[in-house]
Parts: sequence; structure tokens; C-alpha cells
Amino acid sequence: MLPAGNKPPPRVPIRCTLLPVQIRLVVNPHASTTTPERRLAVESVLAERHDVSVAVTERRDHATELTRVAVAEGVDAVAVLGGDGTLNEVANALVGTRVRLFALPGGGTNVFCRTLGLPDDPVVAATELMDAHDKGSVRRLGVGTIDGTGLGGRDHRHFVFHTGVGWDAAVVAVVEHHSKWKRRLGHALFVYAGIRTFFGTYDRHRPHFRVELDDGTKIHDAFFAIVMNSDPYTFVGHRPFVVDPDNSAETPFTVVALRSMRLRHFLAVMADALRGKGLKERPSLVLRRNVTGVTVRRTTSLPYQVDGDHLGDAAELRMSYRPDALTVVVPGAAT
Repeated sequence: MLPAGNKPPPRVPIRCTLLPVQIRLVVNPHASTTTPERRLAVESVLAERHDVSVAVTERRDHATELTRVAVAEGVDAVAVLGGDGTLNEVANALVGTRVRLFALPGGGTNVFCRTLGLPDDPVVAATELMDAHDKGSVRRLGVGTIDGTGLGGRDHRHFVFHTGVGWDAAVVAVVEHHSKWKRRLGHALFVYAGIRTFFGTYDRHRPHFRVELDDGTKIHDAFFAIVMNSDPYTFVGHRPFVVDPDNSAETPFTVVALRSMRLRHFLAVMADALRGKGLKERPSLVLRRNVTGVTVRRTTSLPYQVDGDHLGDAAELRMSYRPDALTVVVPGAAT
């Protein structure tokens, strides 16, 4: 107790010197905007305050293997320099752990990094993430879990921002087939693939699959569906493609199913998304929020992509929301 009338002494800020942590930097050298110079610059930023080791991917799914090794060796954090596909592979190995994730933009679109509000320059992003980490600025984010059966469907996979079923998966398949042009053409390759798929290779006359949601909604005539774990869905240049501005990785899914691929219906959906206010339900489009479980069953075909990676064609997909699954360093997050 202080004597009556006395004021407590002013508090003196205490600065804590954080001990260095172990960071494993996973690099995809073939990602669209990753160069040796950028890799070295990012490594230098991380190494200014912490102990950094580097692992370089050599093939698909290698980032998951490298990250599992890093976790087993006791690292405190994993930084990933690559595109959204590499980010997804790293995240798959970190789900359910307390190892922190640093997402650095090294691909062409970098949806997850942009969703977190990070700059496009990986060196600047690395500096911001180091500051955020040392302030304890982290978030526990939810992920989607997907199980696929038949025709090349993976047994089990997590996704951090979305899974696309149908038309967009077919578009991603075309892009991956021409992957050698991805670094040079960037978004132009996606535009080409989208037009080619819409007018040529994708059947726009017969529905491809059925969708069942945990709220009882059943859609028997779907051509294209997106299960959103965050928003936006993607970016067209620097313009976000907004599906549901209220959706985030801290809330259950928003699910959109397109029941018509007629050009006028499709263009109306694209226009709504590019305006930035989100999609609205209409006869050709079903939209449901706060969905925790989704089942998709094939009628003619079921191509699907997870966080921008085409994973093949499945007979059935089951998706569920898993909250508080991934520890991510985010500038400005509440501690």
C-alpha cells in the first residue's frame, strides 16, 4: 500500500533480448520469382538475429519431407521461399505442431502471403516477419483437411486457403503442363489456360459432380466449386478476386458451387468477384458460409486442386475444417 496522496513511480520499459531461435529456410529454386540473389538476401535477413539453415527442394512434395526432418530435429520455425504450392507442402508438415511458419513470397501469385498483408518483395517481407516474430506476433490459423479416393486422389492433404473442384482445377492442370513458361509469362499463362479450358477442353454442358454440405444442402448439378478457407480466392494482377470478404482462416469454410457454365452466368460471377465485394447467391450459384464439412462426389469427372496445385481426378472428396491447426507469424497479429 502506498501512503495516501502518493503516486506510484513511473514504469520503466524493460527491453528483453530474445535468444536466437533455429530457423530452417525451405527454398524452391524453380518458383516463379525466386532467384539465387533473392534467396541469399532473404537468408541474410533471417541470419541477422537467428540461426538459419537452408534446405532446397528438388521435386514435388519434397518440401513436406524436408520440413518433417526439420521438425524432428527440433527447429523453432520454418521459413518457406517459394510459391503457394511449396507453402502448402511446408504447412502440411507443420499442422498440429507448435513450430512457427514464416511465409515468404517467391511464386507468381503468392495468395497466402498477400492474404496475410505481406509485401511482394521477399526481402522486405522477411524483415517484417523478423520484427513480428521478435514481438511475439503470431496467430493460430485453421486449415482445411481433404481426403480423396480413386483415380489419383491423394489419401490425405491439408489446405491453407482453398480447394477448387472442376473448372479451375482443369485450368491449373493446363498451367502445370506448360510450367516451363510460368516464370516468363506469369498471369498471362493463367489467362490463356482459362480461356482454352472454358471454350475448349472442359465440358460445359453436363454437370460434373454433386456437393453435400454439413448443413444439409445438396447440389446435384455442379460444374465448379470452391471451398474457401480464407479470402480472396486469388489475384488477377494486383486486383483481388473476392468470394466472401467475411471469410478467414479463423472461421469455417465458405463454399461456392456454380450450377451453370453458360458464358453470361460465368461472366456475371467473375464481375462480382473483381468488384471486391464478394459473390452473391443467384439461381446459377449457391453460396454457404460457416461450413465445417463438405463431400463432393463425381458424376462425370472430379478434377481438383489444392492451394493452386493440381492433384488429379478423384471419385470422391471429403473436406473438413480444422481450427487452430497452424502457427503463423503475421505482422500486426495480436500476441
